[in-house]
Amino acid sequence: MEVEKENVTAEPSLPASDGQDTISDNASLPHSIQPIIPPVIAPSVVPPLAPIPTIPPPRPLAPLPVRPPVIRPPVPQNGEVRSSDSDSDNDDSNARINQGTGEYEISEESRLVRERQEKAMQELMMKRRAAALAVPTNDMAVRARLRHLGEPITLFGEREMERRDRLRMIMAKLDAEGQLEKLMKAHEDEEAAASAPKDEAEEALQYPFYTEGSKALLDARIYIAKYSLARAALRIQRAQRRRDDPDEDMDAEIDWALRQAGNLSLEFSEIGDDRPLSGCSFSRDGKWLATCSLTGASKLWNMPKIKKHSTLKGHTERATDVAFSPVHDHLATASADRTAKYWNDQGSLLKTFEGHLDRLARIAFHPSGKYLGTASFDKTWRLWDIETGEELLLQEGHSRSVYGLAFHRDGSLAASCGLDSLARVWDLRTGRSILALEGHVKPVLGISFSPNGYHLATGGEDNTCRIWDLRKKKSFYTIPAHSNLISQVKFEPQEGYFFVTASYDMTAKVWSGRDFKPVKTLSGHEAKVTSVDVLGDGGHIVTVSHDRTIKLWSSNTTNEQAMDVD
Repeated sequence: MEVEKENVTAEPSLPASDGQDTISDNASLPHSIQPIIPPVIAPSVVPPLAPIPTIPPPRPLAPLPVRPPVIRPPVPQNGEVRSSDSDSDNDDSNARINQGTGEYEISEESRLVRERQEKAMQELMMKRRAAALAVPTNDMAVRARLRHLGEPITLFGEREMERRDRLRMIMAKLDAEGQLEKLMKAHEDEEAAASAPKDEAEEALQYPFYTEGSKALLDARIYIAKYSLARAALRIQRAQRRRDDPDEDMDAEIDWALRQAGNLSLEFSEIGDDRPLSGCSFSRDGKWLATCSLTGASKLWNMPKIKKHSTLKGHTERATDVAFSPVHDHLATASADRTAKYWNDQGSLLKTFEGHLDRLARIAFHPSGKYLGTASFDKTWRLWDIETGEELLLQEGHSRSVYGLAFHRDGSLAASCGLDSLARVWDLRTGRSILALEGHVKPVLGISFSPNGYHLATGGEDNTCRIWDLRKKKSFYTIPAHSNLISQVKFEPQEGYFFVTASYDMTAKVWSGRDFKPVKTLSGHEAKVTSVDVLGDGGHIVTVSHDRTIKLWSSNTTNEQAMDVD
């Protein structure tokens, strides 16, 4: 309806020409009749649409380049290797390639195949030439020819046959390169050297494989040799006499000594210092006892009441060991300040031995009393002249720190042990290591020679004590001695009928030197036992500990005199 009204109202807006014609037509009609004029509906006007742009036709793609055909070489079958020397095949293939594309192109795979074939052919020809060459079979001749050819005479890990094969390949290579003159000249030099007479002076010239020692060391070796030969002769004569004498009863003597050791009891206990004690030693006559501690000071005590006599102060760091001289009442101390000091019985300093590069461990006197041995954490042990203070010997041989040191009763041998789980026996007359005792699985801390001359005892961190027979060069008895590491081992110094082990399990134990059975356990310390020593007659044993106490064990003590031990 709204559209019709709009059309009706829009009627007067028709053009003028149309309206005039209509009025003239109506005027001619009578007024009583009025015709019905139907409404004129104007057509709806639709706005024209925007023209659709024309899409240009797609651009033609560039033509793909024509790839030239690749001629692959035929694959060898049944292990056959085709030679690259056949000119006819190459000519035919080249012709085909040139006719097809006008260019010659070889793929990377084809080039690699050809290179492998050529290399295989070269190796085959080289092996054929090498097989035809005459190569010496003697290893010395092989080395000589390599030297004449300017090649290394040996390589690391190279065996004799490998060295001969290397010479063969070198000669084949020279032959292939046309250097026959060099090869023939080397062969002529070998023949000339073999036929020429050897110079006697050249044969006599031998270079030493050792470091030449000083004149003082040579004099010391000569003195030690003379001293040890006399002592060894006396020891053997005494052993033969005791064996042949019908009145001598060795078993009875050993039984008596073991009974005395079994009766050991605590006689005295004394506080030795303000800090833990690290070493102890009896004098040769048993009248003095020396101890050292972590304070760096050493003390002299009167025996047998353990009354302090004097204090030896001189070290700047903790003391590690103390030892009395076997010929007089002088003593030596070792310290972590890398020095050892030599004192008289009045507490006066006589000598200072300097030279070690790390802290010292144990020390020991040579039986002659003229030399002092020191073990150190610098992996060496050294021999010093007591009178001059000169370092005679710097002995290497251990791969880790050297801890313990002992001298044979005759004076001919020294034994060292260390943190490399190894014990070594050294001949002082020649300077050679004559035995390497392997058996401990952890560091070896204690070592001691038996007075019988052929037994050696070692103890270490594996809690075991091993007995070594120097005649058989092996360990023949292992004692599971303690429940903690063994800090020191000492034989009874007169006959070696028993020995004592000190341990960090707070005990020291006495063992038979005949069958290595336990004889006595010395219990009383409240901390780990660091050192032990045995008096000459075996009647007294002293132990020191980290509990700062000195304990004297005696076999002459009656039950009333013995101290109570918790």
